[in-house]
Order: sequence, then C-alpha cells, then structure tokens
Amino acid sequence: MSRVYNFSAGPSTLPEKVLKIAADEMMDYHGSGQSVMEMSHRSKWFDDIIKEAEKLMRELYQIPDNYKVLFLQGGASAQFSAIPLNFMNGSGKA
Repeated sequence: MSRVYNFSAGPSTLPEKVLKIAADEMMDYHGSGQSVMEMSHRSKWFDDIIKEAEKLMRELYQIPDNYKVLFLQGGASAQFSAIPLNFMNGSGKA
C-alpha cells in the first residue's frame, strides 16, 4: 500500500503501527466485546480510556494538577468562536 504525506491542519497521517492497533481494537477493545465506537461514554471501559488519556496528556505537556484537562469536540472553529466569548465578562459585548 502506498501511503500519502499529509501536511494539512488535520486530521494528520497516523503511523501504520497505530492504525493496526486501532483496527484490532475496532472489533473488540481489550476484551470488552465491543469497539470504542460502540461503548457508552458512561461505561467503565470509556472512563478508563479518558483517565489514561488525561494522565498521558499531563505527562506529555507537563500540566500541573491544579489545571483541568478538558476533552471538547468542535475543532479549531469552536475554539476561534470561544475566544470572543471569553472576553465578554458578562457584559454581552466582546
């Protein structure tokens, strides 16, 4: 298989090793009998995934314990929309 190089803002090209692990877990994540895409966000399995992801993020980016790590959807567009909201200070104007 010929792999392409992707220099766009995202999503990025993933190493084949990562893709193979994801493919294996697509049918059965760690013996749960389901893929990550099928499991409830309230399940112990998903909770373990989030906790491990937060732990790794804190280690990688040296995030101190007095900071919160938030996993949010929306991408860059949502982040750009949030900037003026952070400047409103309850006044209704940014």
